[in-house]
Amino acid sequence: MNTMSLVSFTLILAGVLLNAVAQLLMKAGTQVVGAFAFSAANIVPIGWKLLTQPTILTALGCYGLSVVLWILALSRVPVSIAYPMLSLGYVVNALAAWWWLGESLNPTKIAGISLILIGVGVVSRA
Repeated sequence: MNTMSLVSFTLILAGVLLNAVAQLLMKAGTQVVGAFAFSAANIVPIGWKLLTQPTILTALGCYGLSVVLWILALSRVPVSIAYPMLSLGYVVNALAAWWWLGESLNPTKIAGISLILIGVGVVSRA
């Protein structure tokens, strides 16, 4: 039976949390910029708005740090155990988006979150 050390679990969880935070910050940043059409004429002006949006820059930093932590985690944990734990990002994002962004959290999403948590628990003990 493989057991995951506290350090390995912490690296994975921190990477997942940073990735989830990055997603939420990206959403917050795009809300500031607003909806935009993807066209050649928009590449420079919208690209500039996105690249100068502090929440999007922070999100990119979170992504970068999450990649570093993920690489450290993969050096310690089999990918067949580590990769399914990325599903926890959906759980964190769904709950945080409900709390922070006012997105819906209906019974179907709660059931899905429960299944994800059960699945991650089973895989992490394999």
